[in-house]
Amino acid sequence: MEGSTILAGDVGGTKVHLALYELREGKLNEKREMQYPSRQFSGLEQIAQEFLGSQKVLAACFGVPGPVRDGRLRLTNLPWTLDSRELATGLGIDRVFLINDLEANGYGLAELSDDQIFTLSEGVPSEFGTRALIAAGTGLGEAFLTWDGRSYVPHPSEGGHVEFAPRNEDEIDLLLYLRRKYDGRVSYDRIVTGQGLTNMYDFLRDVRGMQVPAPLAERMAAEDPNAVITELAIAAESPICEKALDLFISAYGAEAGNLALKVFSAGGIYVGGGIAPRIFEKLKEGGFMKAFTDKGRLSPLLVSMPVHVVLESRAALIGAAAYAGSRAAELAST
Repeated sequence: MEGSTILAGDVGGTKVHLALYELREGKLNEKREMQYPSRQFSGLEQIAQEFLGSQKVLAACFGVPGPVRDGRLRLTNLPWTLDSRELATGLGIDRVFLINDLEANGYGLAELSDDQIFTLSEGVPSEFGTRALIAAGTGLGEAFLTWDGRSYVPHPSEGGHVEFAPRNEDEIDLLLYLRRKYDGRVSYDRIVTGQGLTNMYDFLRDVRGMQVPAPLAERMAAEDPNAVITELAIAAESPICEKALDLFISAYGAEAGNLALKVFSAGGIYVGGGIAPRIFEKLKEGGFMKAFTDKGRLSPLLVSMPVHVVLESRAALIGAAAYAGSRAAELAST
């Protein structure tokens, strides 16, 4: 296995991030990486072929958004159906693994250094206690990790698609607004995602009547709305953008607290995904933790749970590489 090359991928609704890693002295060393816009390609195989060229690899693992069953899934936010066996044949790789993207993030946690994780709240960590992982990006991913006696093993879920539970008048009216927009059911995946941030901006404009100056309207139409909202909110240059981001962070904290209760994450909860590093300074201001711990009689329990922010945006990529390396070695030894 020493010197072997591994292909790792983090597949998202917006982009596909691929990288080659080499195993040296039991450690993963990145050789090359590249990002591709997902919707400009017919599927993952086409992207991987372009990235690999003539490069030969021992094994590949892709973290993918959605439930993987028997090595196969249909993506939620892309019109792709992926099959590990078909990918192995098409790419000429003996061992190809598909795992949930939050599962990949979970494997990545063990590979991160201290400076790649920031602790929002120390809490009172329980040794070997269950850990939770929540990650907002194009979609909302949730997972939990349990100790098996040697390491933490991540378990995927589709918890991000449960019904949104409003907690105050703003969120009640937001729910009613989005029920009309989506013709019925509203999940947290419509709230705590990039799409959710824009939804909150639209709600404040359409329902709360907050003003949108002409220059802002022009930027929202011409640029990535989420990037514009985030930029102006962090710079404190737009009341409507600031309010939208505050609503988003509060909902994010509340759902993180819900997940922590469901899996009793005495070992801590990790906030990952692509959005957290971009709004990191706002996360530190207190709105996230206030919503996280606001659980009535169970609030003291939430206060005791450590809360960490994953600053490394490549955690899923690193985790996919680690999984591919360990599984390939395991299969080779049997």
